[in-house]
Formats: sequence, structure tokens, C-alpha cells
Amino acid sequence: MEMQKTPKKRLAIIGSGPMAIYLLKHINDRVNILKQEIGSIIIFESGKNMGMGMPYTPETTDVYNLSNISSEEIPELIDTLGDWLRKQDKSVLQSLNITEFPINDSEVYSRLALGQYFRSQYILLINKLKAKGVSITEFAENKIVDILPGFDEVGVVDQDHHTHVLDKIVIATGHEWKNEEKSGAGYFSSPWPIHKILPQQGHLYNFTIGILGASLSAFDVVTSLAHRHGEFVKEAGQLIFKPHKDAPDFKIVLHSAEGWLPHLQYEQRKSIREIYRHTSREEILSLVDDLGFLRLETYFNEVCKPALKEALFKDRLEEVAHRLDSPDFGFANFVEVMSKKHEYTNSFNGMKQEMVAAKDSVENNKPVHWKETLDDLMYGLNFHAELLPAEDHFFFRKKVKPFLMNVIAAMPLSSANILLALYDAGRIDLISGKVKILNSDSNSGTTHVEVKDLEGETRSIAYKMFIECGGDGTIELTDYPFPSLVSAKSVREARAKFSSEKGKEEVEEYVSKEKIFSENGRLYVYTGGIDIDTAYRIIDGNGNPNNHINNIAFTHTLGVRPYSYGLQACSATSEILVDFWLSQISGDNTGTIQIRETTKIYESNTHL
Repeated sequence: MEMQKTPKKRLAIIGSGPMAIYLLKHINDRVNILKQEIGSIIIFESGKNMGMGMPYTPETTDVYNLSNISSEEIPELIDTLGDWLRKQDKSVLQSLNITEFPINDSEVYSRLALGQYFRSQYILLINKLKAKGVSITEFAENKIVDILPGFDEVGVVDQDHHTHVLDKIVIATGHEWKNEEKSGAGYFSSPWPIHKILPQQGHLYNFTIGILGASLSAFDVVTSLAHRHGEFVKEAGQLIFKPHKDAPDFKIVLHSAEGWLPHLQYEQRKSIREIYRHTSREEILSLVDDLGFLRLETYFNEVCKPALKEALFKDRLEEVAHRLDSPDFGFANFVEVMSKKHEYTNSFNGMKQEMVAAKDSVENNKPVHWKETLDDLMYGLNFHAELLPAEDHFFFRKKVKPFLMNVIAAMPLSSANILLALYDAGRIDLISGKVKILNSDSNSGTTHVEVKDLEGETRSIAYKMFIECGGDGTIELTDYPFPSLVSAKSVREARAKFSSEKGKEEVEEYVSKEKIFSENGRLYVYTGGIDIDTAYRIIDGNGNPNNHINNIAFTHTLGVRPYSYGLQACSATSEILVDFWLSQISGDNTGTIQIRETTKIYESNTHL
């Protein structure tokens, strides 16, 4: 009697940006095994351009928007960004706002250049998979509006209400942003797509524009607006901004809670992050206490302090290095001390001071070891974050992560030169303090905000245009874009256990009491976004993983993986998922899995 072959699985990928591209890359790397299971792949993209991603497509970004990552920092695809750029005609490069040659692998280029590069790599990967016998179907401008759960099969519903029946789904959507805006009052809850905030042809903004945030996204807005209200020229080797004569009152005011501008680009010894560069799987698991928790302070003392001390000595920051020897010097103390090194009475003058050291670091190949080391340490912690108790989750998110994102998501020197040129021209300023939007009045055409400074004093400011650039953050379960999964309780909100009743008091200053709950005699807090297991399978209301649906979208899973960002995490996350599939094919993992099992994947792939 002839054995019946098991039908090959139909895989859907929702999204075609960098996360999906790296998923395709890792599938292609292991296709000889995976094609025993996966026969076809369907890729859905809500935008016009397959294989670019929201930050890099001309649908949302602008020719003046610079990326903040160089070729040498981008995880491996088929070509490097530098090699791909060197193959292009100069006319193509000029259309991407690349005017200085030769191409430099340590230089940053426009977001549009990255978009075209990713598109080229996407096409190459699709063709390679097809040549190896995998069927690929692509749907551009086809937004998935729902996912239908099932026992053996699942369905995706597209914007035209067609249902596609599948065996596996990977949610790889990228950035999402709020669409609330009152253009009559000049209020925008996000700057994307950036074209909506730009003046129409022949018009100028002859007034002050307020921006909430001083992040790299805020700088995208700054540079796009500035290039339309003047020109940047070099005089005696210095970048100068010459304002348009018809916009004498054009100015931008950034609002930053801490009064910080981003740290500047720095040279790295090893530009690709690794989970176990400064520790090992065995060491991390050995630090788990009797209650099953990895305490953040334990991780800092046992793993971070030795690595940071070595790095600080290399950077000649001996005074801070010696302070790490004290058992009373904890993570909060380290953040406070290193933050003060970035605090200035005037942040723009502070940036000018930092520019000297940053240029020396980049141009003379002098790494800033402590920043690179800290990034590796937190990157490694991110992939073990489900071991943290609730109180440590929130300490990390509220105290540590803002510091990290300011230090690590560094501004390229070319971007800083633009910012400083605007400052010297009197066209940009920064106000520190927490901002509360009072109202957006379409009748008067103004948005009123209240600023509360560090001393607790408040003042009200009115803007004809006010743009929020605070990032997309973690979604709430009620905003999860696939309502049938929510209504069927096939997903649940991410949560973390408290280590003690005292921990509840520590968290209550950050979240509402409704977010804290008891279940099976244990105290939990909802951390935002949706719950996933260590293999990125969605978790249902009963705590069971769904083997048909994986969610690797950062904005959905930050409640579990709080420090996931950037292209390197895209590559690592998708590789973890593919390696888990391989373990299933070999029979190693079939049901519920724990972090002790999945972390073996991190160990076997040291470049993750």
C-alpha cells in the first residue's frame, strides 16, 4: 500500500518590509529542509511598493530624510548596501540624494536609498526561492484586515473581503501610527506619511512649528521642513543654513521631556549585536532565582558590571569604572551618572561639544566601548525578558529604555550638522519639560499645549502647527488589527508576574490599577501589546500557544520583548522563528516550549 504524502503547508507573510525580507532570507538559507514542509508562500503588502518597508518607501518618507544605519551595520543579505550603491548609475544615486563619492560603507544615506536597496534584495530572494521550487504569490496594495482562527487551518481576510485559507501565518507588519489629526488646527498625531505636513508647492510656513519629541523621527520632520524653507551651503568647511527670504518667521521648536538631543554617532568595534557577546546562556539561566525570576539588578551586577568596567577603562572613564565596584552602585545610579554627562544648560551648545569627540571617534576609528557594550548587554537581556518580574519590566521601560534609546539610537554626524546649522541661523530651539495638549481649535487654527518644566512650573504655548513625533509604541489589545483573534480570545495581552506584593506598589506609579490582576493565586500586570511565547507564537486566553500564527511585529510584542528595534533585531527575530520551525520538523519541539529550550537557538547562532 502506497504511503500518502503530507500536503505541503501554505505560509502567509503579512508585510513585506525588512522583517519579512530577513524572514525570506533565513527561509532561503535553510530551504532544502523547509521546502519539505512549506510548498507556497503568499506575501501581503498594504502599500504600493513590495519589499521596502514603511520607513523607506516614497509613500511615507522624503528624499531629505536620512537613515541612521550604515552599510557595515546592516545584517547580511545577498548584497551589502555599499556594494549595491556602487553598482548604481550616478543619476540613480542623485535621485536618492546621494551626491558625495566614493560610496563609503560607514556613511549613512537617505531612507529612500535603503528602500531601493531592500526592494532589490527582496526581488533577489523571491527569485532564489522560486528557483528552488517554492511557489511565491505577491499581493501589493492589499491590506489584511482580519485573521480567522481555526483548528487545522487559518484564514486571512483582505481589504476586499476575500478570505485566503492557509496553514501558517507570520505577522511581520512594521511601524504603525495614530491617524488622529486636525489639519484645520495644524495638529498631527504623527508625522507619517511625511508629505501631509509639508507646504504645498509655492507656499511657505512663515510661523513657529512645534514638535513633540527630539528623536530621530523628529529630526526627519526638521530636515524635510528646513530644506523647503531655505538652503544648506558649505562655507569655509562649515554647513550654513540660509533661510528663504519669504519666510522670515519660520522656526521649529522641539519639546523634550528631559531636554536632551540625541547622542551622536560613534565608532563601533563590532557593528553587529550579539545576544551572548558578554555572557552565556548557562550564566544567564544560573542567575534565575528560586521564584523563577531573573532580577534586573542581579543581571546588572553579575553580567553588566564586569563588561562595562572593562569598556569604561578603555574609554578612559576610570572614575565611573571604579564606581561600579561598589555594591551600592546599581543600574539606576549608572543611568543617572551617564545621563548627567549628556546634560547641558543649552543642548545645542552641548551637541557642539560632543561633535568634537564624535568626529574623532568616527573619522579616526576610535570606538566608544561603553555604548557598544551597553547595547549588546541590553540586546541580550531583551531575548530573556520574560524572566524579569513585573516591577523590573517597568523599571526597564520607564527608566532605562529612554536612556538607551537616546544613547544608542545615535544621530549621524551629517544630521547633527544640519541641526546645528539651523540653530546658528536662529531657526530651531528646544524646550524641556512634559507636554500636555490642551486643545486643538480648528476655528482659531491653533493647537494649545501646556509645558511643565522640571521645577514643576507650567506655561501655555499656542502653535499654528504641532506635530507629535513620539514613536508608535506598543499597541493595546483593543487596537490589535485582527479583531476576530481578539473576539475569539485567540490572543491575550502580554503580562508579567510580580515577585512580591511590594513590587505592586513600585508599578502602580506607572500603570492604572486596572492593569494589575490576580490569576491562579499569582499577581500580574499587563505590559501592553500581545502575548507571545519564546518562538513568537501568539498565546490565547487560556495560555496556550497557537502553532499556526507567529507574530514578529515589534509594535505588537514590545510587552514581551521591550528592547526590540532596528534591522539587527529583525534579522535575529526572524532567524529564531525559522530555527524553531526546523526544530519542529526534526521533532525536537511540538508543544509548549520554555525559554530554557529556545535559548539553545541563540547559543548555536552566535551572530544573533
